[in-house]
Amino acid sequence: MPLFNQKVSPGLAISDDTDILHFLNVDGANKYVDARTALRNSDIYSIVFQLSADLANGKLLANMPRAQGILRNPTQTSNAHAFWQSMYAQLLLGGECFAYRWRNQNGIDMTWEYLRPSQVTPFLLEDGSGLIYNINFDEPEVGVMESVPQSNLIHIRLLSQNGGKTGISPLSALANELQIKDQSNKLTLSALGRSIIAPGVLRIQHGGLLSDEEKASRSRQFMKQTTASNNGPIVLDDLEEYTPLEVKSNVAQLLNQVTWTSAQIAKVYGVSDSIINGQGDQQSSIQMMGNAYVKSLSRYAKAITGELNNKLNANITLDLRSAIDPLGDEYASTIANLQKNGTLGANQAAWLLQQAGYLPEDLPEKEKPTTQVQPVQVVGSDNQLKGGEDDDNEDSENHR
Repeated sequence: MPLFNQKVSPGLAISDDTDILHFLNVDGANKYVDARTALRNSDIYSIVFQLSADLANGKLLANMPRAQGILRNPTQTSNAHAFWQSMYAQLLLGGECFAYRWRNQNGIDMTWEYLRPSQVTPFLLEDGSGLIYNINFDEPEVGVMESVPQSNLIHIRLLSQNGGKTGISPLSALANELQIKDQSNKLTLSALGRSIIAPGVLRIQHGGLLSDEEKASRSRQFMKQTTASNNGPIVLDDLEEYTPLEVKSNVAQLLNQVTWTSAQIAKVYGVSDSIINGQGDQQSSIQMMGNAYVKSLSRYAKAITGELNNKLNANITLDLRSAIDPLGDEYASTIANLQKNGTLGANQAAWLLQQAGYLPEDLPEKEKPTTQVQPVQVVGSDNQLKGGEDDDNEDSENHR
């Protein structure tokens, strides 16, 4: 084959056109927010940690034993909870996360390896039939692996602009908000550093013009006098007047400006701002806030199970009951109401609670109530009537 007919790239690069448009744009230089910088923000760290932890607390359930085994123990370098929380955290920060599937000759998953987005470069096949990846592994023995088929990679995406090939980072919508919050924090720190905090004003009347050294000396003498009197009444002569100082600073208003950016960050991730500042809508009940949070988690759960179902060829669901109801009290209350309404029997309700782990499986049977029954003699009306007739016959015979 001639040299000029060789292909340089195994596929078509997948890139965003806006990156080329903003390459030389100075105003758009800060449009990208990396994950390391974002996690330094307390609001973003709080949301990412809570969402990723709650998603990792959920149970991935598969209808196939092999798929269930790799989901329960996906990696050899850490535990399952740490692996899935890292995957979900990267999904929330970058809009996509990756894991390489190490499989044996039979195609059975042995272990999964977490990959940073910087290690993976996706390409589109020239005929558009699928994706391939170039992966740069940290292990020197593996090195760079080119033209990896998409079946060997777990690639979970959120919102996409190219038909689901790649994901968009939610942090891209928070570039302006984070800049505003950084400037607000700088302004607040500057105002706090330059604020004047004084206990009061000591005014010397008819004293003429005093130098700065004399004013400072009198201030120290006044404070020494106050300390020596054990914070007792202040005694002044007619030439001095002391007025307690009440400073009305606007620093508190500067501190309140961060609530706006916190609400914007919560809005991007689709959760209530009560997760960040602990207040939210005071008129909403706890149940309403819980239902809204469950809906937010389910949005991310669908993106996760959709990719796992495609790659593992199994029916996989993410049970979030253990995340939203860790103690199981709400589930037990629901089962009790169903039993009270007659929808479930007592044995069915106990079985469901045992399957959920709320009740132990070796729970002894319920004792039957023991009541002491006393014998009661019942005399019918026929017997009484028959007995009366017999007595009348005996009296008539005796009379004869």
